[in-house]
Order: sequence, then structure tokens, then C-alpha cells
Amino acid sequence: MRAVLTRVRSASVTIDGKVNGAIGRGYLVLLGVGHNDTEETALKLADKVCNLRIFRDENDKMNLNLEQVGGSILVISQFTLYADTSSRRPGFTGAAKPDLAIPLYEAFMARCRERGFTVEHGEFGADMLVTSENEGPVTIIFDTEA
Repeated sequence: MRAVLTRVRSASVTIDGKVNGAIGRGYLVLLGVGHNDTEETALKLADKVCNLRIFRDENDKMNLNLEQVGGSILVISQFTLYADTSSRRPGFTGAAKPDLAIPLYEAFMARCRERGFTVEHGEFGADMLVTSENEGPVTIIFDTEA
């Protein structure tokens, strides 16, 4: 799995002119699923995201996690994270098909909810408008195959 996580003050996703999900302080997670990913991969990645300490403490050090700041998560499916850019027109054959990707996307979000977080989301395969107010900016890239 690949994820691009951005620390945000707020983020939202709009589909067909209607807000589908919105959060205040927390993480915007763009999540891509590859062919070799499993439910175990999704759960491990969710745990890493939930435990990540990238919020500032009283000494201005990135030392606090999402729970400590009362944050939420907005998850957006993002097959383009598996783009093959060896030519000018990217290919996406590295991304998992929906029959594999959707259950793993759902498993990732379910694990975050199990951990006690509010999780908002887009719609798998939809044309979405994602808005965020990035804090820092702090952006972390996860690749479970690396």
C-alpha cells in the first residue's frame, strides 16, 4: 500500500457539489492499494498512521500523536499513487482492481475507527474535489513495499 499523509488544520472532500466528508485538525490520507496488498498490510499501515507522532508538543517538537491532539482522519482512495511514469502518459497497471482495493481501503478505515478515531472519506472511484489547509506543511509518504 502507498499512502501520502498530510497534517492538516482542516480537510474536506466534495463529490458532485456536495461535501462527502470533512475534518478539523488531523490527517488527510491519500491511500493507494497495490496488487500484493493484503488485509494484514492494511491493518499494519492503519496502526502506523494512528501511532505517528507529528504534532507539536509544548516544546515545539513533533512528539504528539493523533489521539493526543483529538484529531480525525480523512481518507481518499488514490490509485494514481501507483502511476508508472516511465513515459509521458502515466499507466496505472500497478494499482489493484476494485475487487481487491475496495475491501482493503475499507479495512484501513475500519482499523482507524477501531482505534477510536473519527474517519471521514471520499467515494472509491468517484471524481472528487479535495481541499486541505496543510499545517507545517508536514507530509509523510508510506510505502509498505519499500
